[in-house]
Amino acid sequence: MIRLDNISKQNGHQILFIDASMGVLKGEKVGLVGPNGAGKTTLFRMITGQELPDDGQVAIDAGMTIGYFSQDVGEMSGQSAVAAVMDGVGPVSALAAEMAKLEAAMVDPDQADEMDAIIERYGEVQERFEELDGYALEARAREVLAGLSFSQERMDGDVGLLSGGWKMRVALARILLMRPDGMLLDEPSNHLDLESLIWLEAFLKDYDGALLMTSHDRAFMNRIIGKVVEIDGGSLITYSGDLDFYEQQRALSEKQRQAQFERQQAMLAKEIKFIERFKARASHAAQVQSRVKKLDKIERVEAPRRRQSVQFEFRTPPRSGDDVLNLRNVHKSYGNQSIYAGLDFQVRRKERWCVLGANGAGKSTLLKLAAGTTEPDKGTVTVGASVRMGYFAQHSMDLLDGEETIFESLDGSFPQAGQGALRTLAGCFGFSGDDVEKPCRVLSGGERARLVMAKMLFDPPNLLVLDEPTNHLDMATKEMLVAALADFEGTMLFVSHDRHFLGALSNRVLELTPEGVHSYGGGYTEYVARTGQEAPGLHPNG
Repeated sequence: MIRLDNISKQNGHQILFIDASMGVLKGEKVGLVGPNGAGKTTLFRMITGQELPDDGQVAIDAGMTIGYFSQDVGEMSGQSAVAAVMDGVGPVSALAAEMAKLEAAMVDPDQADEMDAIIERYGEVQERFEELDGYALEARAREVLAGLSFSQERMDGDVGLLSGGWKMRVALARILLMRPDGMLLDEPSNHLDLESLIWLEAFLKDYDGALLMTSHDRAFMNRIIGKVVEIDGGSLITYSGDLDFYEQQRALSEKQRQAQFERQQAMLAKEIKFIERFKARASHAAQVQSRVKKLDKIERVEAPRRRQSVQFEFRTPPRSGDDVLNLRNVHKSYGNQSIYAGLDFQVRRKERWCVLGANGAGKSTLLKLAAGTTEPDKGTVTVGASVRMGYFAQHSMDLLDGEETIFESLDGSFPQAGQGALRTLAGCFGFSGDDVEKPCRVLSGGERARLVMAKMLFDPPNLLVLDEPTNHLDMATKEMLVAALADFEGTMLFVSHDRHFLGALSNRVLELTPEGVHSYGGGYTEYVARTGQEAPGLHPNG
């Protein structure tokens, strides 16, 4: 269905692919993996024809439709979210837009003279809209948007007024509504809350076309894909199975290659020693010559490329008192919308609370109240004795000075630390070598998040309040962060849509529902086992 045959591709001085091949068949769900900058997005762009390979060919079945979702969402404004989603399906959306215009014209007294013509045209447009099954399509568009957590109000509002994250969802909904023969999804799990993520997972499991996708969300990938294609040093290597199986296989083949490499190195050393020892002796000339020829013919085994993953080790934070945080009879509203009415919530030392709740339930508000960036309308928020708080929110990333380099930013926060310690810290969070000289203004969302996290954890507080800390992080950084936080000796209160993160780090759950606030002893994994659902408001497998 989709085939790449012996493709080569170079971007500037960087060689991305050399004679690389792969294929995706109808019904296959394939995860594309590789380090940042390996060429995942370039591969998608070659399949869609936006870029051409330097060599080799990309073959796609005749008549096959392909939907491509990328992080680069184009300009959207002047239409509702529903209309923007239907836009992807062709003429139906244009007819829907014309019907809306004609409906407005029918009640406009200034156009009373042209009413007959307007009504006649409306009849023609409506008939064509019905022929194309427009009403069913609109219902389906609304269903997809609802799955991605859109309220009716947001569906009908101007798409231009939405934040970047919500526009991403509109772009994703457009591809899902198309139901093309092949879908290329570049990080579809970014910017989604847990409920939307679980809905999308179910949608993609039922999709019967060819799917090729990237995602930094391990649980999400594992539940959908049955095959992995890895970009590794210019090659495309295919593994059957999910992400966990691929990692086992890759570790095994690296171990075998290392053993093969070491055996060959030992043999080569022995041969070279013989040649060096006897090359001056005429009596051994024939033997030396034959061994030199033999060495020339041997195909060298390459040492496996070492994947750099640096572990970050926490300093021990200062001990806090046993009562870390206390919210008593807290009321909080925004306009007419009451978020909390009489909330009582207590956090004690070493507890790790994850906060679950559908969009608008008040998760971020709770964290802002705890961090003191928002005041309650009524009630009290008390931070305990000797508590030092670190608060990570999406806006923390906007507080970096764009003119400073990564190193200057770290050095400004920790002038006593010394260059070696700061370079090690930068390396743990994915900034190696010359990366530390990049100015903050050119950093991607993921790089900015990693820098803010590094600054927060170098001299760790004893209470971490984290609002979606993994939103922009790649899988390797996430793994490092989970490993580091697992050993953290302080207290945590956090919101995350990453189920691996939730399961690995929480030991308490606070569930926010329309019926009230519920707390569960035991972490996220126990919560799922007890409630039969992965997020509040979802039915088992629903």
